[in-house]
Amino acid sequence: MSKKLLIVESPAKAKTISKYLGDEYEVVASVGHIRDLPKSNKQAIDIGAGFVPHYEISKGKEKVVSEIKNLAKKASEILLATDPDREGEAIAWHIAELIQGSGEKSKSKFPISKIKRVTYHEITKEAIEEALKHPREIDQDLRQAQEARRVLDRLVGYDLSGIIWKKVRYGLSAGRVQSPALRIIMEKEREIRAFKSEDFWVVSADVKRNEGKKEKFIVVCEEEPRDKKVVDAIVQAGEKGLWFVKEVKETNVKKSPRAPFITSTLQQTASSRLGFSPSRTMGIAQKLYESGHITYMRTDSTTLAKTAIDQIVDLVTKKFGKEYLELRSYASKSKNAQEAHEAIRPTHFNIEHAGMNDEQKKLYELIWRRAVSSQMKDAGTLRTKITTNITDGKIPDFSITGSQIIFPGWLLSDPASRGDDVELPKVSEGEKLDLEKINIEAKQTEPPGRYSEAGLIKELEKRGIGRPSTYASTIKTLEDRGYVDKVNKALIPTDTGDVVSSFLEANFAEYISDSFTAEMEDKLDLIAEGKEEYVKTLEDFYGPFLKEVKIKDKLDKATNMGDADPNMKCPKCGEAMIIKLGRGGKFLSCGTYPDCDGALTMEGVEIKKDEPIGIYPENGLPIYILVGKYGPYVQVGERAKGKGSKKAEKPRMASIPKGKDLTTVTLADALTYLTLPRVLGVHPDTGKEIKANVGMFGPYVVHEKDFRSLKEDDVYTIELPRALEIFAQEKKKRGFKKKTK
Repeated sequence: MSKKLLIVESPAKAKTISKYLGDEYEVVASVGHIRDLPKSNKQAIDIGAGFVPHYEISKGKEKVVSEIKNLAKKASEILLATDPDREGEAIAWHIAELIQGSGEKSKSKFPISKIKRVTYHEITKEAIEEALKHPREIDQDLRQAQEARRVLDRLVGYDLSGIIWKKVRYGLSAGRVQSPALRIIMEKEREIRAFKSEDFWVVSADVKRNEGKKEKFIVVCEEEPRDKKVVDAIVQAGEKGLWFVKEVKETNVKKSPRAPFITSTLQQTASSRLGFSPSRTMGIAQKLYESGHITYMRTDSTTLAKTAIDQIVDLVTKKFGKEYLELRSYASKSKNAQEAHEAIRPTHFNIEHAGMNDEQKKLYELIWRRAVSSQMKDAGTLRTKITTNITDGKIPDFSITGSQIIFPGWLLSDPASRGDDVELPKVSEGEKLDLEKINIEAKQTEPPGRYSEAGLIKELEKRGIGRPSTYASTIKTLEDRGYVDKVNKALIPTDTGDVVSSFLEANFAEYISDSFTAEMEDKLDLIAEGKEEYVKTLEDFYGPFLKEVKIKDKLDKATNMGDADPNMKCPKCGEAMIIKLGRGGKFLSCGTYPDCDGALTMEGVEIKKDEPIGIYPENGLPIYILVGKYGPYVQVGERAKGKGSKKAEKPRMASIPKGKDLTTVTLADALTYLTLPRVLGVHPDTGKEIKANVGMFGPYVVHEKDFRSLKEDDVYTIELPRALEIFAQEKKKRGFKKKTK
């Protein structure tokens, strides 16, 4: 008897779902996308035919596709149970196309009537059984919206990246969402650079009651003087005056619970409370979802299903008491809500702790507490403000504010949101106080803070840029490309990020603006709703965009970052220097280059070409430290000049690691750099070499064009066994997706 074939994306999800279904089902995984655009842009999209994408089977997915096709031939029915969003709809469509034998002879086609789509927002027995009762056709509008996004991102990414390769540096990239995000970071950085700090003083007074228990407390001046003379006058008057309680004001303040998590708020809260990066949070959430512990984690809906609310009612009533229950609904703040249609929540609220490891347990607890607390009553706080002064009132008021929880409400479920109570002494208006001393503290105004990952996600969401499912990958791309560095949670643009963003802002401002990016998201939504045409949307965009790209192709290179400090002179000719961008960051180049090749580090140390740092033992040639258009490097011997130089063998060269002080590079360092590329050995399965090297995106190992980045391993010391471990792991997507047929 033939079985029904149910296809999902991940093996973990397949394993969980197979437990809930009977023997009449066979559950298999596509392991993510099985087709995508080829890496070569010439073959990717037929623009003239109406932006028709050419798909290829992703590298390494041939075996998966073959298995699915073979199982499909034996199946009585095929159910495509991929994720409930645009990406999931697209994967379902690609699988259906391959099963039907798209482009093959009709006799190999699987009947379309037997291929159905099922969706669910949680992987539980009840949800899966309910989904199977309501099969539907593939939503072509939703699928086409995803295709439009993919094609649009490819067109923008390739064309803008091509310009940046020519005008800034080879190997850099731009993107429809990535570049606006970088611009936002750079705008903040320019605010910080332009900020001028001012002196101010914080004045406080240690006072105590002169009756009863004579409790002490500290009151702070409500003004922060910018003039030291004003500070001295306040101190002088305060020390001579008689202090008293001017006012005691008590206010009842309600603190409401927050909405259940959506993708962006989960990423933000996990970052601030748990220290997880957005990509790490999504990876952990994916595991919790696939294990059946939480609902789908890519969503911008704050809605809770009735079954979930019923569970929360039962739990709150039993755990905290009926007086703490208050059912609520929350409006979505997202401009472009379009993903799954329920908030991120536990599938079973009676399970307070879930997860296979510490990270999963922490994230699950965060999700559980937020969802439960969202349906509880406000917390009640008594806020008290004591205002003091001297009897003649010749100084600004000094005050202190305290708060005390009088009804915990939803904070019982989410105590981490509570904060500390600040209790104040019981005083009366008009009561006299004794001054013990007045304190002054000189401070300076601070520049605006840089974005953290959580802060950037919040800003992108507010501006309508991107989607919840893209925020984590966008930030990761900015970091991987070397456009930003993360220092103590702050995202700081690098020299490269500065130049790239400045170039795009100067030449493609419209296409990386908030309005363009958000409006394009709206148009993609209209395609998903069947209200906008795929071809017309892309035609309206691409014609003007391509025209702009062609015009800007005539621009000069943009590695010049401005004039150097006038005191910095060329060490060779004495002319003024300019700041340039190399692969290793900023350096100073002679303003007359290429007539003069004098160069300095940013600290003013000469980068000498003429003096070798030692001899290369393999051939006895001198080793030089040089600076090229891609940054500093070491070179063995000198490049041939004159007639026949183009055919001459190029000298051996190796990049100097980013951030390395050139004045500290020794012969031993140079010899280490020159070991690259290193042959680690041969792969036992193929007999082909595995090499370690450094490329445009950093250190990597490679085997048969399969490149794997080295995040933790040292490229100069990694050995074959460790490289084999890396290749045994499933390759993480980065940059363009895998090829498809």
